Amino acid sequence: MAKLLDKLSKEMTRLGFSQRTPKSRAWLKTNMANVGKNSRLALTRNKENQRAKSVLGRMYFYVYDPKTKETLPYYDRFPLVIPFKSYSDGFLGLNLHYLPPQLRLVLLDKLYDLLTNDSFDEKTKFRMSYNLLSGAAKYKEFQPCLKRYLYSQLRSKFIEVPADQWEIAVFLPVEQFVGATSAKVHKESRKQLRVK
Repeated sequence: MAKLLDKLSKEMTRLGFSQRTPKSRAWLKTNMANVGKNSRLALTRNKENQRAKSVLGRMYFYVYDPKTKETLPYYDRFPLVIPFKSYSDGFLGLNLHYLPPQLRLVLLDKLYDLLTNDSFDEKTKFRMSYNLLSGAAKYKEFQPCLKRYLYSQLRSKFIEVPADQWEIAVFLPVEQFVGATSAKVHKESRKQLRVK
C-alpha cells in the first residue's frame, strides 16, 4: 500500500501541490477515478503497512465478511475505517466509504479538529467518541459511516494508512459494496443526511 500512496504523494509533489490544500484536493478528486479497482489488490499485497492489531484513532483498510450479511441490505467488503471504541470482540468505527469522496473529505476535514497533533506523523491520531460525534451537529456526516466490526469476521490484517496520506486514501475508489452499487449507497447516505 505504501508504494501506491507514496506514488500518488510523489506525483502531487512533482506537480507542486502541497497536501491538505484546495488545489491538491481538486487534483485528487479529478485523478482518483483513473486509479482503478486494481488499487485494492495493490493495497492488500503490500506487507509494509499490515498490522495484526489496530490502534484507536488511526485509519485502516481491511477485508471484512460480516457475520449478519444475509440480513444486511448492503455492506462494504473492503472498508476504510477509523476505529474509535474498542470491545472485547471488536470495535466501533467510521467507515468513510459510506460517503461519496467529496463528503468523505468534508468529514475528514472536520475531524482534523480532533487530532492529537498536527504533525501528520506516526503519533497522529483522532481523539473521538460516539458522544462527541453525536452531540455536535458539526460532525453530522459521521452518521452513515458508524459501523460495528467483529475481529472474528476480519479476513485480512489491518492495512494502516499513514497520517500524511489520509486525504489520498479517502479518494481511492477501492470500496467493495455487496448488495448495492457505490452510487446507491452514497445516495442513501445523502438521503440520511438530507444532503443533495
